Parts: sequence; structure tokens; C-alpha cells
Amino acid sequence: MQPVRPVAPTSFKRIAVIGASGYGGLQTLRLLQDHPHFEVTFLGGERSAGKRWSELTPFLPLGDDLVVQSPDADAIAAAADAAVFSLPNGLASQLAPQLLQRGVRVVDLSADYRFPSLSQWSATYRQEAAAQQRQDDALCQQAVYGLVEWAGDALAEAKLVGAPGCFPTASLLALMPLLQQGLIEGEGIVIDAKTGTSGGGRAAKEHLLLAEAAESVSPYGVVGHRHTAEIELLASRAAGRPIQLQFTPHLMPMVRGLLATVYGRLRDPGLTAEDLTTVYQVTYRDHPCVEVLPVGTYPATKWVRQTNRAVLSVAVDQRTRQVIVMSAIDNLLKGQAGQAVQCLNVMAGLPQQTGLPLLPFYP
Repeated sequence: MQPVRPVAPTSFKRIAVIGASGYGGLQTLRLLQDHPHFEVTFLGGERSAGKRWSELTPFLPLGDDLVVQSPDADAIAAAADAAVFSLPNGLASQLAPQLLQRGVRVVDLSADYRFPSLSQWSATYRQEAAAQQRQDDALCQQAVYGLVEWAGDALAEAKLVGAPGCFPTASLLALMPLLQQGLIEGEGIVIDAKTGTSGGGRAAKEHLLLAEAAESVSPYGVVGHRHTAEIELLASRAAGRPIQLQFTPHLMPMVRGLLATVYGRLRDPGLTAEDLTTVYQVTYRDHPCVEVLPVGTYPATKWVRQTNRAVLSVAVDQRTRQVIVMSAIDNLLKGQAGQAVQCLNVMAGLPQQTGLPLLPFYP
């Protein structure tokens, strides 16, 4: 894997955030508020259109008291050089083509541009596909998958970025080095992941009520979760052949944080945790948002809470020839808004960690 090399800084500075009042939008705005290069120049939303930002979120002032506007392409293009979409699946693809035609670069936090073909997206997001009737297959092919550590130089020149979801981010950071180096068998890969309730978004949902989620752990999407297809797609690219795996998410009684534990069977039973830790350290040595822990130290979600850092740890069970890789991220930052800003940094020719928190407030 080659490091992402910054290009010469550009005039790309003004940012629009569409879907500003959701969790993803709020996190993006919080990061951009303290960013040394970018400035927020447009807030977009449908339900909140016409309202002053200070009325909606008095806890997050933005300097100029911006008014949330309906996401009109001409208005966005007049105000911004790039846009971050924090919208439900299927909606970004209704606006992105118009902005790209007007020269606005787009980072999409939904799944609309994570797949290289419209047919793959439609097969995975059937309900949204039936409702939207998309016609932008060419854009799907052009979009860059925004997992910064694996995107390569294409990200710097990208006009359209499909940022990965929180589960794929944590899972792929753990899995990709093993597959790229051919260290594990392609069969029998299992990902067991746990996330906080904020991963369900800000809209009211019964299963995310405190009385429902507190003091309980529950699996969901046990067979056929939509992120499985996304993870398998990138895993297959890394391995150079089709990969099928088992992915099971769980809802945890916490607000934010995600822990993915990845299991695979080693090709060489003589490999040790120390050997594999060295592989990970070399793989991510030029990527400041990823930390590889020493052997025997296992990550906790609290260690990455409110940061854009991913913390990885590798263990090996010699008895079963299994490698176990643990990956902890903040689902709203490295798994969502922080990833968007990290992509914007690379696209603007800045060091990828610019303006991103990497150390938690503990506890």
C-alpha cells in the first residue's frame, strides 16, 4: 500500500454541509469549525430549511449565524467549492450530479457511491433503488472509495468520493493487510462487530430508546446485512480474488464507539502475533490516523472516543491457527464525519490529519 501523498494546496476552501442537523452533519460541522483551512459557507437541509442555525443547535455556534437552506444546486455552487453529504441512502445521488456539473467536489457519507456500478448498489439497496430510479452509473464508476488509508493517489484528484460506513471502516482496516499479503485463507473469515446507538442516526427509532437499548446487547442484520457486500467488495480487491465472509453487527448500550473483531485462518501456522504486528506497523506507518498496539494490548472504544483515530491490535491462537484482529473507532468520526474531513484534506492537498482530533479526553 502506498501512502497518500499530498499535492500542492489549492484554492479549495469553502465547504457546504448538506444534512447539517443530523449526527453526521453535526460532527462534520464541529470538525470544520476548528479547521485551519476550511470554512463552512453553506448549510443545507430539508426539514430545517429556513431556520437559523443558532435556533437549531445553540450548543454549536458557527460564528456567522447561518440560515439552513434547501439544498439547491445553484445556491450551493455559488457558495462552496466542495460539499459533504450526510443524507439517507438514495438522496445524495439526486443532488451530486448537479453539483459535479457545476464544478463542486462531493464527499458522500451515504452508500450511494461506494459501489463501482449502479447495479451493485441497486442489488444491495433494493428499497432505495425502487424509490429513486437512478441513472448515474457513470458517476458510480468514477467515484473513489474514501477509505483514506487504502484509497491511494486517486483520492487527491477525486471529484466524487463515496466515504465508507463505520462498520466497513473498522473491519477493512483490520482485514486488508492480511488479504493483501496473502496471509490468511479466503474462506472462513468472520467479523463480529459492536456499535453504539448513534450509528442509527438522529431520527427517532423505537429500538434506540433508552428503555430499549440500555442494559442490553442485541445482534441485528445477522444474515445479509448491507455492509457485508461493501466489505466483501474491498476485501476481494485486496485479495485479488472473490472473498465471502460472515459479518454480524451488534447494538451496544453506549452512545458512540465501534469495535470490530476479525477472525481468519493463517496460511502459515508458524506466524506469530509479533510477526503480524510488524506487518500492520509497516502497512500503516505513513497514516497518522491509525495506531497499531503492542502485542497483548487490546483496544477499547473509550480510547478512540471523539477522535479520528483507529486503534488496532493483533493476536494469534496457535492452537487453532486463527489470527484475531481487533479494531476500535469512533463510529461518528473515523467511521463517518472525521473520515469525510480526512478525505477533504487529501483532496485539498493538506496532510490527511489536518484539523482532526487524535487524542481522547479520558475517561
